[in-house]
Amino acid sequence: MNFDGILFFPLTPFDSEGEVNEDVLAEHVASGVEHGAGGVFAACGTGEVHALSAAEHAAVVRRSVEVTAGRVPVVAGAGGSVGTAIEQARAARELGADAILLLPPYLVGAPQSGLVDYVRTVVAASDIPVVVYQRGSMVFTPQSAAELAAIPQVVGIKDGVGDLGRMHQIVMAVRDLRGEEFTFFNGLPTAELTVAAYRSVGVPLYSSAAFAFVPEVADAFYRAFHSGDALADTLMREFFEPLVRLRDRTPGYAVSLVKAGARLRGVDMGGVRAPFRDPTAEEESALAELIETGLSLVKEG
Repeated sequence: MNFDGILFFPLTPFDSEGEVNEDVLAEHVASGVEHGAGGVFAACGTGEVHALSAAEHAAVVRRSVEVTAGRVPVVAGAGGSVGTAIEQARAARELGADAILLLPPYLVGAPQSGLVDYVRTVVAASDIPVVVYQRGSMVFTPQSAAELAAIPQVVGIKDGVGDLGRMHQIVMAVRDLRGEEFTFFNGLPTAELTVAAYRSVGVPLYSSAAFAFVPEVADAFYRAFHSGDALADTLMREFFEPLVRLRDRTPGYAVSLVKAGARLRGVDMGGVRAPFRDPTAEEESALAELIETGLSLVKEG
């Protein structure tokens, strides 16, 4: 599966009654595609997949597929129990998604063979390409990653761990089997901070949470980084690093701040669902200042 550009993880908007707001979702996804997203990852972590019902998950995937209209790949989130992951994967396939991002089984410790079997079971039952999300309770050794790569339906690995030594070994082990057709990408929160490090171990693609609320800044950084423009260092120092410091104040802010940022940009996103919490008024004010800084730097650059 080919991706060209920043990987976009849309937020899931909720209306005043707490229901999924499909109209706002459609505008949000369309905006991301128009800003040059290389792929749309619907109902994933930033989209609060953990808090969506089966019907809501299906609605988010369906609307994302409709809006994207084949311009870029659409990957839908799936995970949790084996049964839930299979149901979500099958729904994604029926709704026209190009692949699923398979999240870890929740709150389950398992040996490597069990983790591989989890992926095999979902793959065998769902008949849709799979990108495996390595994080939390699902972290693979190079040997186990090679077992996954031997499954033709598994087309990629997203890394949310940040162990670059392990990741380098995984890349080498998988490349020996699948060559360049297998996709790797950096899925750490605010991945702009680690894009250079991941690129050095053979992982050039990355997802950008900032793209969901300041696509202008995320896109400017992407272009500056790949062209060697000094603007990338300036944005790192004056926008992304302060954003990470704000994000790290409270667990869950990797999503909550992004949603608050979208609201500050005029998108009617609503708040986050429990157990996440929305930022305080003081934190939203600090985020608003960061947004202004980032946009002004892009304009000047």
